[in-house]
Amino acid sequence: MKPLHRIARAEHSHWVGDGFPVRTLFSYNTQDADVSPFLLLDYAGPAEFAPAAKPRGVGFHPHRGFETVTIVYQGEVVHRDTAGNGGSIGPGDVQWMTAAKGLLHEEMHSEAFTRRGGTFEAVQLWVNLPARYKMDTPHYQSIGYTRIPAVKLDDYGSMLRIIAGDFQGHKGPARTYTPVNLWDLRLSAEQTVEVDLPEDYTTILFALKGRVEINRSAILNDVELAFFKRDGTRLTLTARTNSILLLMNGKPIDEPIAGYGPFVMNTPEEIRQALADFKYQGH
Repeated sequence: MKPLHRIARAEHSHWVGDGFPVRTLFSYNTQDADVSPFLLLDYAGPAEFAPAAKPRGVGFHPHRGFETVTIVYQGEVVHRDTAGNGGSIGPGDVQWMTAAKGLLHEEMHSEAFTRRGGTFEAVQLWVNLPARYKMDTPHYQSIGYTRIPAVKLDDYGSMLRIIAGDFQGHKGPARTYTPVNLWDLRLSAEQTVEVDLPEDYTTILFALKGRVEINRSAILNDVELAFFKRDGTRLTLTARTNSILLLMNGKPIDEPIAGYGPFVMNTPEEIRQALADFKYQGH
């Protein structure tokens, strides 16, 4: 069994722009945040938005040194960036943006979602880049729902979608710089599944919805996060209610982290350079 380290819950939320009421589950600058290669997890919603004429969201803002992974569960997001990438993602879709040496991007509700209103729910995960890739050219992966393999786990509706990495011989579509497994799990009530994971990798399990028993002992409730120790390989999950989970598993990057808001590099000098470059561009 992969031992459980701790369970955490974010009680407080904050707004990102006017479109995303966000709870930060972990961040690179919080205590006990040895979660490499992951840097941050934000959970937006679920929140109800009334129909409107003007799209809500967050305007152009910078990133450097890492990747943002946005998974939409309800609603629609439109992305644009200064590298010339753009696109819309809806329920089940993923956008994987590699900021690398830096860009600006905006994230807004789509015009269709803005007009009709409804429930918005999404997750954004930040994934670190090794030092040798931090100044690469930015790029963008738009991963539609139909491109993500779904593996049936039982005869009662449980399934596992492979966004990145491998599961039982099935490979996810996301291209990653270091080994990462990112799995979207849907477990039916009173069903038990076992998953095997690489030893010595960071493993984090986020419950968006439901109540799940971990390794036949601890209980993970909705909007809670389970951090696991790096030894051991197997997780046993028993859903006590219908549950939606996001499993993050990745090989740690054994390098120092220096971060300031939307910039994550390896040294304070690199952060100062990122700020200077951003200012030089006239922002």
